[in-house]
Parts: sequence; C-alpha cells; structure tokens
Amino acid sequence: MKNWKKEAKTALMVIVGNGLLALGVAAFILPNDLVSGGITGLGLIAEHWLGFDVGLGITVCNWVLFFVGALFLGKKFALSTLLATVVYPFELMLLRKVDYLQHITDDVLLAALFAGILVGAGMGLVIKEGASTGGMDIPPLILNKKFGLSVPMLIWVFDFVIIAFQILFATPEQLLYGIVVIIVTSVVMDKVMMLGESQTQVTIVSPKHAEISQAIQKKLDRGVTYLESVTGWLEQPGRVILSVISHRQLPAMKELVEEIDPTAFLVAAKVSEVRGRGFSLHKDHPARRIEGQNAE
Repeated sequence: MKNWKKEAKTALMVIVGNGLLALGVAAFILPNDLVSGGITGLGLIAEHWLGFDVGLGITVCNWVLFFVGALFLGKKFALSTLLATVVYPFELMLLRKVDYLQHITDDVLLAALFAGILVGAGMGLVIKEGASTGGMDIPPLILNKKFGLSVPMLIWVFDFVIIAFQILFATPEQLLYGIVVIIVTSVVMDKVMMLGESQTQVTIVSPKHAEISQAIQKKLDRGVTYLESVTGWLEQPGRVILSVISHRQLPAMKELVEEIDPTAFLVAAKVSEVRGRGFSLHKDHPARRIEGQNAE
C-alpha cells in the first residue's frame, strides 16, 4: 500500500513538473522567440533546419533519447522515464493551443525570467521525487555511467552546446536571453529540490549538559543527542548536546540555556529537511526510542 502511494505521488509530480516545464516553454520561450537548452532547444534546432514543428521535433528527439537510454541504462531506467517522455510533448501541444498563453508578455526579459522560473520549478519537482524528466537528462547519465563524469556539469555543457548551435539562426540578444533562462532555471531548480520542512539545528557546549538536556526534553518537548567531545585547550572530555527544533522555538531555547548556564556555547544553523520521529514520523510511531539519544 505504501509503495503504491509513493508511486502515485511520483507519477503526479512527473505530470505536474512537466506541466510547469511545458507552460514555461509554451507561454514564454516560444512566443518570444527565445533560444533554449535541453530537449526544447533540440526541438527548435529541428524546426529551423528540418522544417519540423517544434512540438514534433521535441517528440521525435524525446523518443530517440528514450530508446538510447533504454539501450545503455537498462529497461528499469527506461520505464522510469516513460511517463515523462509521453507527458511533456503532450502537455506542450495542449498549452500551445491556448491563445491567451501566446500573448502574456512582449517583454523579452520578463519572458526569460518567468520561463526560467517555471522550467526550473518543474524540473526541481520531478528530480526531488527521484524521477527523471527524460530528454536531455539521458546523455549526461550515460556519460556518467561510462566515464564517471559529473551529471550537473554535463547538463550545463549540453545546454550551452545546444544554445551554441542556435547561434547560426538566432540574434545575439536571443542568445543572451537564452543564457538568462538557463541560469534562472538552474537556481530555481536547486531551490525547489531543497524545499522541505526546514528546521533549526542547535549545538550546545556546556558542563551542565545533563541539566540542559532534561530542560529541552521537558520544556520544549524535543529530543537530544549527546556527542562525545574533547576541549581544544585543556583536552578535557565532555559532551555536546545536539537537538533539532522549529524556528519559533529558537528564542525559547536560547533563554532556557542562558538560565541554566550563561557561559554555554550555543550554535544554531538552519537545516533544509529533517526526517524521523517528531518530524516526518509522528511521536507515537512504534519505532523504538532510545531515551536521551533520539535527535528529533
């Protein structure tokens, strides 16, 4: 049942993510004649040199890359990209038929920015679920498997190579705006992939660690973990407290520690995602709890 729900969620994110990607292309890239990287860029090249409609060019390139991926990366990978291979061209075709989307803005800079935001958000949602958008994800994954090269670096290289081919029929301004699209896409994609239930990680160094630990558990209802430590100057053994709390609990945490030990050393840092009891799991989850060592 759990696996079924996970697969359904992944399929939904692939559909939604590719929908955002298609919206960025249909509403901002194509109406404003922007160049693009990725599979959309290949579609634009096919349209110019072979006379294909860009949607048809994307569909053909997608399926060619799908079969290449199946050949080099195996059937399991092919199945994981099948939905994206079908969904993206279909959603792009539907959105291009919506007349309103073809006239949202004539400002090319706005178009480049919003194209990058939508494409980056769409790709981020898909990749965050551990799925693939297919298309130009596939060549970097093949080269990574064969030669151990960095996938993010290869994606950038392929994007810029695809844009470089468009120099032959695009203006310098179109190329510059295309680079803006790629940069915004990359930034937004990274941000979306890091989205989660962000919390604050607190590290406390104090000789009164036992008293502080008990106060955190009783007053803030948060667990702690002890980390064995050695002081740098006198090389004395001790314990460091590690705890994860919500952002709103940080003032209370600082006040609590200061009341017990005003000289305590406290470091707070934002963490992007926390999983486990008290966060992704309910506190009543049947997993065994080790008192005083469970960081929540």
